[in-house]
Amino acid sequence: MLATLAAVAILATGGSTPNPDTGSAAVCRVIGPDYYAIELFTTKNVPGTGLAKGVADVTAAPTSPFSVSLTADGSYMYDVHVALERMKTPRSGVLVAWVTTPELDQVQRIGVLDEDLRASGETRWNKFIVVVSLENDGDPAQTRWSGPIAFRGMSVSGRMHTMVGHGAFQQENCAAYGYGN
Repeated sequence: MLATLAAVAILATGGSTPNPDTGSAAVCRVIGPDYYAIELFTTKNVPGTGLAKGVADVTAAPTSPFSVSLTADGSYMYDVHVALERMKTPRSGVLVAWVTTPELDQVQRIGVLDEDLRASGETRWNKFIVVVSLENDGDPAQTRWSGPIAFRGMSVSGRMHTMVGHGAFQQENCAAYGYGN
């Protein structure tokens, strides 16, 4: 029994264990960190973002001894880590990361991106959009972006969207809205 549990643990972490029938290593592939990475698309509305790339890594908030952190209403808690690369620093203003619901009716500030173009925060939503905007200042009391949006990307769970506007004779470029692949 313990050997079986050890093999399951090795397989669950992407390792391998010998196959007793063939003697070769059997590999069980699991969905890794890429599944929890939200690609951030540039809107090209902010100078210096044309060649830039961004990603928001989503991880389970580590506040529980049970591996899953929940709010009082049973929602999962996630840590969101935003990182941008190959971007020219704006001459004025600061970049601020936000998360919002797909309906844009609720907005939560993650924070100002630091000199390494990174910011971290948390969210309690399963489906959300990550937005990076250029703001005049880093006012922590600001509750919604007011400057131009530089990057946006949708959580994997948010990619399940309605087919309204996707009839047989209608064309809509979903990738332009962050619904990649």
